[in-house]
Amino acid sequence: MNEQGIVYLVGAGPGDLDLITVRGLNCIEKSDVIVYDQLVNEFLLQYANPQAELINVGKTAGKHTLPQDKINQLLVDKAREGKIVCRLKGGDPFIFGRGAEEGECLFDAGISFEIIPGISSSIAVPAYAGIPVTHRECVSGFTVVTGHEDPLKNESLVNWEQLAKSGNTLVILMGMGNLSVIMKHLIAGGLSEDTPVAVIHRGTTPKQKTIIGNLNTIVRNVEKAGITHPVVIVVGNVVNYREKLNWFETRPLWGKKILVTRTRQQIGKLSALLQEQGATVLEYPTIQITSLPDYSLLDKAISNLCQYDWVLFTSQNGVEYFFNYLMEKRNLDTRSLGSAKVGVIGPATALELKKYGITSDCIPDEYVAESLLKKLDEYDLKNKKVLILRALSARDVLPEGLRMRGALVDVVPVYETKPAVPDRGICEQWSSGINLPDVVTFTSSSTVTNFIKMTPVHVLDLMKGKTIFASIGPITSKTMEENKLKVSIEASEYTIAGLVKAIQLYFQQKK
Repeated sequence: MNEQGIVYLVGAGPGDLDLITVRGLNCIEKSDVIVYDQLVNEFLLQYANPQAELINVGKTAGKHTLPQDKINQLLVDKAREGKIVCRLKGGDPFIFGRGAEEGECLFDAGISFEIIPGISSSIAVPAYAGIPVTHRECVSGFTVVTGHEDPLKNESLVNWEQLAKSGNTLVILMGMGNLSVIMKHLIAGGLSEDTPVAVIHRGTTPKQKTIIGNLNTIVRNVEKAGITHPVVIVVGNVVNYREKLNWFETRPLWGKKILVTRTRQQIGKLSALLQEQGATVLEYPTIQITSLPDYSLLDKAISNLCQYDWVLFTSQNGVEYFFNYLMEKRNLDTRSLGSAKVGVIGPATALELKKYGITSDCIPDEYVAESLLKKLDEYDLKNKKVLILRALSARDVLPEGLRMRGALVDVVPVYETKPAVPDRGICEQWSSGINLPDVVTFTSSSTVTNFIKMTPVHVLDLMKGKTIFASIGPITSKTMEENKLKVSIEASEYTIAGLVKAIQLYFQQKK
């Protein structure tokens, strides 16, 4: 029989992926079961153990995936199975998060639990809107209240008249449905109709939108803007500081919808860099990286590794798949490379190599096969044995160029790229002209060709009239042009960071 497990009640923060605490992230990584809410950033789930059970119990206005008593029982049941359970909640578990109720239930059931505080939306969302909840020149305190009390209560526990007279900044959570009533209560309590108000939708995320007004105008302004749940409402003179302190919504790519076409495993880095610049990222993987059905060629190469003068890697994937096979399947390590020099196509591949304790001997100035060839001209390659570890399908520029220089070349595939399964949901949106991206990014020729195959022709035609296409470098650009896609952006440094920089520069020059 399994020993009894434990439940971690974890605050996931207000929405920005980076606002999870270190302790909270640790709990996500080690848990067997993750029970998460609607407002939790689902990118956090990529840190979960691949074998972890993921259970969405999200609640939105008027719709509950699972009632609270069922959530409580779920936590008890999973812990009794001996599981480590992460109950992942938006914001902080104890600030209108019903974490106390869940903790009480666990206590009554004799289940061990821990509380992992989270960054509350009550302070983080105003900060991301450029609004300090306190300021020594105008207010020395703030009050956080719910705008959505339990409907079964006989009377409100929120004394709006007292709050109006407190002189504190008011931060109101879950108040969208009662916005008009709350504003009337505050005016009736003595606050001036001119008191500034901010309503912040989807705070700390790329979808953040801030509507400014006063007690008299904010309802009309919000209705005009079409704002819906969830929101954080801030009432007080601190709202006026947004004019100087608005940093989040003024970033270079703010409001831009950018499509990422990399593999699902690799999509995270590009997405994160784009989001740091304010973009809304749409994920549409066009390729998947898979193992080969037959590794006999690699087995032969590994058995003869000591005979090679050079080992060349043309991608991060090549490094990862080679060393995984070497270590896990052959029970060998980096010593098998012997005295061979190692070359890579670029810094990202070199960085991947360093994870295995190996420093590259040769990195070209430009990150394409032609530049690696040029860099290798610094060495005498005549009659040198060279092993190229790469994808099953790839350009032959490198091996042919090396053979022309007198090298004895073996090309060994270590992984395969295949087209991904199309996301029919997003294709249907595009067909209706909804959610079309402002920019589509391509990080390799295969992402281009698979994108063309996966995307309906009429959607491509729609995009060609509106969307900008961005390339990581000249080889990818050539493939785009062959497929009649206009290259509006091309990175000068052929890396993920270089691509993001090029997109940022493009929009800066358009201003």
